[in-house]
Amino acid sequence: MTPVRGVSIVGSTGSIGLQALDVVAAARGAFRVVALGANRSVGELARQTAAFHPEVVAIGDAALMAELVAAVPRGVEVRAGSEGLASLGELGDVVLNAVVGFAGLGVTVRALRTGRWLALANKESLVAGAPVVQAVRARPGAEIIPVDSEHCAIHQCLGGRRLAALAPGSGPSGGPTPSADVARLILTASGGPFRGRTADELAAVTVADALAHPTWQMGPKITIDSSTLMNKGLEVIEAHELFGIEYDRIEVVVHPQSVVHSMVEFCDGATIAQLSQPDMRLPIGYALAYPERLAEPYGRIDWREIARLDFAAPDPGTFRCLGLAVGAGRAGGSAPAWLNAANEVAVGAFLAGRISWAGIAAVVERTLAAHEPTRLVEVEDVLAADAAARAVATRALGREDRSA
Repeated sequence: MTPVRGVSIVGSTGSIGLQALDVVAAARGAFRVVALGANRSVGELARQTAAFHPEVVAIGDAALMAELVAAVPRGVEVRAGSEGLASLGELGDVVLNAVVGFAGLGVTVRALRTGRWLALANKESLVAGAPVVQAVRARPGAEIIPVDSEHCAIHQCLGGRRLAALAPGSGPSGGPTPSADVARLILTASGGPFRGRTADELAAVTVADALAHPTWQMGPKITIDSSTLMNKGLEVIEAHELFGIEYDRIEVVVHPQSVVHSMVEFCDGATIAQLSQPDMRLPIGYALAYPERLAEPYGRIDWREIARLDFAAPDPGTFRCLGLAVGAGRAGGSAPAWLNAANEVAVGAFLAGRISWAGIAAVVERTLAAHEPTRLVEVEDVLAADAAARAVATRALGREDRSA
């Protein structure tokens, strides 16, 4: 791949960021790391700086700036705070947004506003801020290449032509116009650690139970989202925004082997699927190198060992977060922002032992019931919606709090 592509990795010390640096190292000079950013992990960020020699590093917690300055080589520019982290979105040819949660919105907006390619692993920023993100996505040169394995699979099944060829601003929520030859997008879900279990069986599950994902190694927040199927609900909204396909034409199927990463069904009945062993380095490498492909084979399948591929419908009664997410997506406007905020509050409370696993859906449901629609035009509007939803969700925690 020529010339060398400059990469900014925001969220470099998390699961996706660490794997992205593995991809960069294995690519043998195809990429140059120009910026690295993390929220609090000063030690790991300093080690990465010594190994990859970025020009700029940023720490989200401004109180840790002095510690980072002392830990990195002289001559490396250090930035701090949410603004410092977001500013990395303006550096490099391609920006990998691997920030966890809503905090990634600033990175997404800055990358697209400055006409950069955005390798998007932070679905929450697109889900919560869709109207704002779609507006800046229309900037010349701006492009989103999805890193989520499901959306990356769809991007590959479509040959990349939908996002690259269609003018943003003409489809739903200002996104791309759907193509008439696409009948359905089919997102696969592993089912998480609780696949096949009933609501009664899940009444007393622990944090450790929910973090024991059978297939993927991910951070705690996304792993909990996988256990509730909220992650899949957010991905349905993301698919709608990325590809301009109506909700009635987006389906979810449970596929426990996690070999088929998603599928596209066309109007003539043909279905194209992307298959590989579960390895996030494949979609990361695809997004960083697009439209080329890296030579390093991640997730290669030994077809002699694939005995079966199973598919089943999800259980919406037990995993209520999936339906709550799709409902918020259909409502549009500020509803997905409220959904995302409520879920982040509820997951944080569950991880802290304050509420039960089932309490996550209950908090989200109560918060959405109090949703007051607002227009999202600027980033500040999204921030206001997020803050309002978090206040409602925090009050909703009181009815579920097990530590009170």
